[in-house]
Amino acid sequence: MAIINLISSNQDVLISIIALLGLLVGSFLNVVVYRLPIMLQREWQEQCYEYLEIENPGSDSDESPAKFAVFNLHKPDSHCPGCNHKIRAWENVPVLSYLFLGGKCSSCKAKISLRYPAVEFATAILSSLVALTFGATWLTVAILLCSWCLLVLTLIDFDHQLLPDNITLPLLWLGLLVNAVDLGFGVSLQESVIGAIAGYLSLWSVYWVFKLATGKEGMGYGDFKLLAALGAWMGWQALLPIIILSSLVGAVFGIFVIVVMGRDRSIPMPFGPFLAGAGFLMLIWGPQINAFYVATFVS
Repeated sequence: MAIINLISSNQDVLISIIALLGLLVGSFLNVVVYRLPIMLQREWQEQCYEYLEIENPGSDSDESPAKFAVFNLHKPDSHCPGCNHKIRAWENVPVLSYLFLGGKCSSCKAKISLRYPAVEFATAILSSLVALTFGATWLTVAILLCSWCLLVLTLIDFDHQLLPDNITLPLLWLGLLVNAVDLGFGVSLQESVIGAIAGYLSLWSVYWVFKLATGKEGMGYGDFKLLAALGAWMGWQALLPIIILSSLVGAVFGIFVIVVMGRDRSIPMPFGPFLAGAGFLMLIWGPQINAFYVATFVS
């Protein structure tokens, strides 16, 4: 009880603990971002072979995932994709191990992507921001889970243009549950349900209008589900600010990568990361953003 009271009464202690937790969780999120798309691809391939009633020919690929019969979030153990060196405990300490190893594998000296410590550090920062905003409450625990899911979805969508149902659908149901039990987020269950429905149907409608007008698909169904999940968490009132924020940032980013970085404009760009980023901003600063929106565009 003394420890719980200390955490509840001392904000610095709370944020320090949550930041440390964020570093540890960030290390696991790196695993999820890398392995989940591969796991889904394997599952889809198996379903295709089963539907076509043909035997799985296996893979002759030299890529690391293809070497393992069992490949999930738990197995195989973390290893270097270049030399299959098993990552030891002291080599897997968030951020610090990367710095100690000089960003290289201890065995083959292959370069380790800077994204691994960056994700760990970003998770710690975002987690600390959640704790600073909501304090030592059950709502903080719920929003931490939501924030971690949004970060994973952002990275997977950037890498694969994929928003897995394995994450978006549980995130939607969790948002409904949080508001059903009333953890103090200020969103009624009715607003949450309407938010989920409106979030899905709004982008679904845009998708079909765009497709009928151009014959092309402007976005994926994962975007509909992600906005539905954000509506379930924050209610229907948050949907318009989320769409405006994500569209503005997405447009600026798109113009930047096309004009400055020379990206081919015909290459599709994922929208999920911008939805997720806008959703996180609304989670943390929703009242302030809504007040600014009303004062600027409504009043």
